[in-house]
Amino acid sequence: MSAYTARGSLLDVSLGTLAPTALVPWARGAAVVFAVALTATAAQFTAVVPFTVVPFTLTPLVVLLVGAALGSRMGAASQLAYLAAGIAGLSVFAPSLILPPGAARLLGPTGGYLMAYPAAAFVVGRLAERGWDRSFLTSVAAMLAGLAVIYAGGLTWMVIYTRSFQAAVLQGITPFLVADLAKAVMAALLLPQAWRFLATDREQ
Repeated sequence: MSAYTARGSLLDVSLGTLAPTALVPWARGAAVVFAVALTATAAQFTAVVPFTVVPFTLTPLVVLLVGAALGSRMGAASQLAYLAAGIAGLSVFAPSLILPPGAARLLGPTGGYLMAYPAAAFVVGRLAERGWDRSFLTSVAAMLAGLAVIYAGGLTWMVIYTRSFQAAVLQGITPFLVADLAKAVMAALLLPQAWRFLATDREQ
């Protein structure tokens, strides 16, 4: 029996679906705080990519996974909290020598990606709530939908920054497409582990 078909014995619905009734407020808050910390940690794993100001990070992987695991509302809330932490000056964004720190990061060339995180988490969470997380293929499709939201936000901002759609695609999408597709698949593969964690947490 696969991890996906076994999912029903662990959690029949996502945490986002359970949150309003089955989780007390402190547990929902703890889940959001944990998601913010996980997103911030992923942002620290960054690498400079030649010919673009956009760094390679693991953050999209976490954004997609958080959306699927926490559901639309809590997933989006966690990413809004992540952005708020960055705006407040906490070192949660990807370290960079060329990108502005704090709130100014959202106005820089990579701001569109960051501001798309809550929407991406919401989309993936909503699809998960509708059953897209019940098989590997539909989970990957949900992750790709979230990734498309991140790309749309990033590309829009990069067009403003570069004043060229072609340049925006070459700098903001082309260098990352293969790796980000792999992140979407990895997020789908990691989702059953998130279910196990949540199921164990609920049993305590």
